[in-house]
Amino acid sequence: MVRKYQTYSPEFREEAAKMVVQGQRKIATVAREYGLHETTLGNWVKKYRDEHGDEQPPLELSERARLQEAERRVRELEAENSFLKKASAYFAREQR
Repeated sequence: MVRKYQTYSPEFREEAAKMVVQGQRKIATVAREYGLHETTLGNWVKKYRDEHGDEQPPLELSERARLQEAERRVRELEAENSFLKKASAYFAREQR
């Protein structure tokens, strides 16, 4: 028995991929809605992202400043966390 594959138009593929990428919806949800296999839709999404990945607008000055401040804060918290881990290991070893 020969099994035939269903073909979809490029417009349909792009529209389904857009629903995942721009709509922030899960691949499984969109695939169920359209009766597609998740792997198939995942491949379409990957191709869409490869083709349209550089279409994000650049950050504005205020957004860039907020991002730099957040990155600085993360570095500080990571340093504090590292210090506290070392201190807790020291005091745990000292109690024995």
